[in-house]
Amino acid sequence: MHLNTVVKKLLITTAGALLVSGAHAAPTLKLGLTTWIGYSPFYVADALNLYKKYDLKVSLQTFTDPAMLPSAMAGGAIDGALMTYDQVVGAAGQGQNFKVVMPVDYSYGGDAVLADKSITKISQLKGKKVAYAPLSPSDFLLAYALKINGMSDKDIQPVNMTPEAVPAAMASGATPAGVTYEPNVSQILASGKGKYHVIYSSREAPGIITDVLAFDAKRIGKDDKQIMALMRGYLDGLAYMKAKPAEAAKLIGKAVGVSDKEALEQLTGVYNIPLAEMPKTYAKGKDTTSFFVSGEIINELLLKNGQIKKAAAIPATLDDRYVKALLK
Repeated sequence: MHLNTVVKKLLITTAGALLVSGAHAAPTLKLGLTTWIGYSPFYVADALNLYKKYDLKVSLQTFTDPAMLPSAMAGGAIDGALMTYDQVVGAAGQGQNFKVVMPVDYSYGGDAVLADKSITKISQLKGKKVAYAPLSPSDFLLAYALKINGMSDKDIQPVNMTPEAVPAAMASGATPAGVTYEPNVSQILASGKGKYHVIYSSREAPGIITDVLAFDAKRIGKDDKQIMALMRGYLDGLAYMKAKPAEAAKLIGKAVGVSDKEALEQLTGVYNIPLAEMPKTYAKGKDTTSFFVSGEIINELLLKNGQIKKAAAIPATLDDRYVKALLK
C-alpha cells in the first residue's frame, strides 16, 4: 500500500513536471497608467484578453497621480507607461530617456479648466484659487491657456491636489476653479447642477495634449516582441470599439467607473489615433498634432515655469520603428 502510494506520487510529480516544462508561460508586461477615457482600447484589450494570441499577458497598474508614472518607469516598477507627451518631454528635460513608441489619442475636450459661473474666461482666474495636479496634463493645459491669455501661474493661486480630488474641492467651495480630465470633468458638471462650466478645454487646441505609449530607452531593442504585441492588442481593441460600440462601452465603463452611456459620451472628448494616421504625429508639421510642434510648445512652457532647466531634444524622445513595422 505504501509502495503504491509512493509510485502514484512519483507518477503525479513526473506528469506535473512534464506539463510545466511543456507549457509556455506568456510573459507579463506591467503597464502603468491613470484612469483616462483615451486608454479605452487598452481597457477593451484587457477585458477580452486580446493580447493572448500575441503571446503576451498585460497587467494594468493604475496610478492616481500621473506625476508618479515617470519615476515608476525609470525605477523599473512598471515596464512601460501610458502618459501624456508633455510628461515625456518633462522627463527628458530632467535627464530621463523615454521613447514614444506609439501615439494613442488626442484629448479633444476630455481635459478642461472648469470654474463656477462667476468666471467666464481664463483672464478672470487672476488672483483666484485654481486646483490642479502639478507636473500633470492639467498643469500643462492650464499653463498653455494662461500663456495665450498673457498670463502665467504667478497670476493665480495654485492649489495642489490630485485630478480625482478636484471635483470634491470645487463642490465644497474650497476653490472656484479647477483643472482635471474625464471622468472628473463630467462629475463636476453633473454635481454642480449648472453651477460649474468649462471655460477652456483641449478641444480648443487639438493635439496639445497627446497621450502616448512610452518605454524607457533601455528596453528598446530588448523587449521588441512584447512592445509589438502590446501595440497589436491596442489596435485590436480599437477595432472592437468601432465594430461593437455598445459592447465596448460596457467594458470601458466598468474600467473607468461609469455607466456605458457615460462612457460613450466621454469618448467624444478624445480621438484615438488609428495606425494609418500615426506616422503624421512623428513627422515635422505645422499644427499641434505633430510632436515637433507640440514638443516645442511644451519645452517653452516647462522652461518658463522652471520645471526643466534645459529644453529636451524632441527627436530623442521619439521612436517610430514599431509603427513602421506594423504598417508593413
